Amino acid sequence: MKKTRALVSILLIVSVLSTGCGSKNSSGSDTKAKGINSSANYGLKDVKFPLEKKENLKFITQSSPLAPKNPNDKLIFQRFEKDTNVHIDWTNYTNDQFAEKKNLDIASGDLPDAIFDAGMSDYDLLRYGKQGIIVPLEDTINQYMPNLKKILDSHPDYKKIITAPDGHIYSLPWIEELGTGKEAIQALDDIPWINKKWLDELGLKMPTTTDELEKVLIAFKNMKLEVKTDVIPMSFRVNGGGEDCSMLLGSFGLGDNYDHYVVTEDGKVVYTLAQDGYKTGVQWLNKLQKQGLIDKEAFTQDYNTYAAKGKNNRYGLYFTWDKANISGNNEDYVAMPPLKGPDGTVNVARTNGIGFDKGRMVFSSSNQNIELTAKWADKCYETVQSVQNNWGTYGDTKQGNIFKLTSEKTLKHLPLGTNTPVGLRSMTNTGGPLAILNEYYGKFTTMPDDAAWRLDILHKTYVPAMKATNNYPPVFMSEEDQTQLTQLETAVKTYSERMKAEWILKGGAESQWDNYLKELEKNGLSKLIAIKQKYYDVVYKK
Repeated sequence: MKKTRALVSILLIVSVLSTGCGSKNSSGSDTKAKGINSSANYGLKDVKFPLEKKENLKFITQSSPLAPKNPNDKLIFQRFEKDTNVHIDWTNYTNDQFAEKKNLDIASGDLPDAIFDAGMSDYDLLRYGKQGIIVPLEDTINQYMPNLKKILDSHPDYKKIITAPDGHIYSLPWIEELGTGKEAIQALDDIPWINKKWLDELGLKMPTTTDELEKVLIAFKNMKLEVKTDVIPMSFRVNGGGEDCSMLLGSFGLGDNYDHYVVTEDGKVVYTLAQDGYKTGVQWLNKLQKQGLIDKEAFTQDYNTYAAKGKNNRYGLYFTWDKANISGNNEDYVAMPPLKGPDGTVNVARTNGIGFDKGRMVFSSSNQNIELTAKWADKCYETVQSVQNNWGTYGDTKQGNIFKLTSEKTLKHLPLGTNTPVGLRSMTNTGGPLAILNEYYGKFTTMPDDAAWRLDILHKTYVPAMKATNNYPPVFMSEEDQTQLTQLETAVKTYSERMKAEWILKGGAESQWDNYLKELEKNGLSKLIAIKQKYYDVVYKK
């Protein structure tokens, strides 16, 4: 949450002004529509779908600006209502407004039955659970949610991750498995994409060492293009997550990733930007900078500027998750393999991401129909339903289709054509709680073409160079530890990332290194690592 507010103070103010969640429904759905029991039969027991009499539940949710304003205009939810005879009265906000609007709705005290696609952080879950705004769900899952219970029983790590330090489960998770461990699709986000067309035109081989890459970038700098535009040998967005050049630092030691934590083979959590190999790596990057081989805007550009230059094919080398986002689907760019460093080191630092979000749906304390809500939500965990909720559906004559329903009632991905994966999916899917497990592929659905392509690249090119057996899991910390960690990370990360950019741009890593380490300690690095280590050891270390 970007802004914290004192709940009691807000309640005093909003109680005078608020008209309540139900009366400001931005989706435009009618809670008194004919045939809907708007007063609700509270405490329904032994719920079986479809209900004999239509019931109504109130949810808050979020969606893309590209999607229908009323979620009930989505074909998936129309089928859901037909199958269950439950009408959802949505308050729907666009993604960019959701966090603030949701918090104000919660503060108003006039709560919906549930928040769907809730975007709840660990801190939110603990705070709202402690305040009694949301309710624990572990007993509800055991009693009314057989689909989710089966998944948690067969995958105990997921149950461990969603269980708070106080022993309660406050939310329903989103799970998207696309490979596991080093073979997971999230194992590396900042893939380096090199201009193979330019390599061929210049008669150059694919670089395999940092020295060879330097020579290639010099050759790129000196080449003349047929079109009147400047060549940019290498570009990135410093400290820009998947668009950062962190992957290159694996040639000098443990490497770096977007959150700067790696786990060593002896189970120690370390901060990547405090390692000697990192110092050597940024010195090398500064050497490239001095030769004019790095984009001058790499330290200031936003994503749109970065992508625009990529679309004009100005880059010799750049970094991103999927090249289609930057340079399109042409074959000019290919994945550059990991490079051997000056001392022979070849390493790819794994990211700490997995296809998991614990806070996708919460039930409010105002919900007087927990069994009905739980059984409705559990349908989201049905195999074929989860696949549609995550990516989109079939048979949609208005928005477009991600899938074809086969004669075996399985889902086959259709070619995207001119559509982008994110664009079409955001118009037709629902998000929210779901689970797609690796064993579903080939049995209930096909794998998305873009995901299969990326997994193949990771498997062949990067996984063999990933030395780390483990990465840092999404632990569930206590409210006290989470608060302290957030404060420490803000200080440590802000300072270390600022110095990273400065050293690549201006140099000085060698002479300033000792003072830099002292400043990290002053900002609380040791305390930060101790908290991270505590949860890795106690909760997840095997």
